[in-house]
Amino acid sequence: MATLLERRARVLGPNMPTFYDDPVEIVRGEGVWLWDAGGRRYLDCYNNVAHVGHCHPRVVEAIARQAATLNTHTRYLHEGIVAYAERLVTTFDGSLSTVLMTCTGSEANDVALRMAQAVTGARGIIATDNTYHGNTLAVSHLSTRRPPPGGWPDHIRRVPAPDGLHPGGLDGAAFGQAVERAIAELQAAGHGFAGLMLCPVFANEGLPDVAPGFLDQAVAAVRKAGGLILCDEVQPGFGRMGSHWWGHQWLGFAPDVVTLGKPMGNGHPVAGVVARAEVMAAFREGFGYFNTFGGNPVACAAAMAVLDVIEDEGLMPHAARVSAAMEARLKALDHPLIAGVRARGQFYAVEMARDGRPAPDVAAVLVEAMKAQGVLMGRGGRENHVLKLRPPLPFDDGHAALVADALAAALAMVPA
Repeated sequence: MATLLERRARVLGPNMPTFYDDPVEIVRGEGVWLWDAGGRRYLDCYNNVAHVGHCHPRVVEAIARQAATLNTHTRYLHEGIVAYAERLVTTFDGSLSTVLMTCTGSEANDVALRMAQAVTGARGIIATDNTYHGNTLAVSHLSTRRPPPGGWPDHIRRVPAPDGLHPGGLDGAAFGQAVERAIAELQAAGHGFAGLMLCPVFANEGLPDVAPGFLDQAVAAVRKAGGLILCDEVQPGFGRMGSHWWGHQWLGFAPDVVTLGKPMGNGHPVAGVVARAEVMAAFREGFGYFNTFGGNPVACAAAMAVLDVIEDEGLMPHAARVSAAMEARLKALDHPLIAGVRARGQFYAVEMARDGRPAPDVAAVLVEAMKAQGVLMGRGGRENHVLKLRPPLPFDDGHAALVADALAAALAMVPA
């Protein structure tokens, strides 16, 4: 009989990615834990999707209750989407006051690009050279993972991502100067400049050790050129930072557009865009956008329940407290290939390098070794050399101790 992996390849096609050399068949989740088909339990240190914990009963109940009552689109009036939007914008600074609902973060980022185009009349977009913002045609062109047939479109420029392994790689002034040069190139090429899209903690870039104020010069350059700042909060948002609801608040800049995704519905497909009112108006008038499933009553019920749980269970202060303890445990690990440890609330990175250069081979071995010990994690960074830990927010001190002990044992098997 064909294995599940073989059946999957036959009907889903080639190059369907899986985690781990020996993929895990996950059948159940609860809180910070996942179980495989054989009954083994794993500590989930990767999934920001189950933001308030896998199968949180309040989110499950909200979905079931609304699904048993009504689910339709937003061309009918419905209290759910309006009440959710009203509550969501209270977590932002006052200028970000309007909401558009989508189903995925990719859709949200695609909309953000069109918002910048609607406001400026230009097409030129700037991103970092090691980013990921989704898989629609437009946003996939921002990524450098795989060149599209025919090559990269000319209306996109990429600037060097912050990188602590490169001299000057964490210099905000240098980053700002790179943005200034990219703006000038786009204008000279006739594309004009529409906006800069980035993740405020540079998550896919490996969570580099930038500090508040890092983007000041880049933001000034964007403003001077009349472009928009498009902020992808899919990974750091919804209180993961601990100290702030949103990563841009921590980094200290004011975006024109913010995009939301995975954690918004704790696994239910819901995402969105939050924008300044004049930006939303320009987009609505220019594009006449409608999304059949975006903002449906069940999605909004799930999203509202997530906000309830974050607030009622105190998950933001919890994230801040656990983050400090987890960071201390990770920094206490002793191995010559650890080039740095970073923590941004419930988001952690351990950078592996050999002789000052990325060591993706070591990171790959460690991810597999951690899985063997029952801890699921991933990799990021320019060469996939950074261990990426992004657990559900209820992750606590006891879980942190389990991770640190497991990682210490895994590191002991890696030669210097």
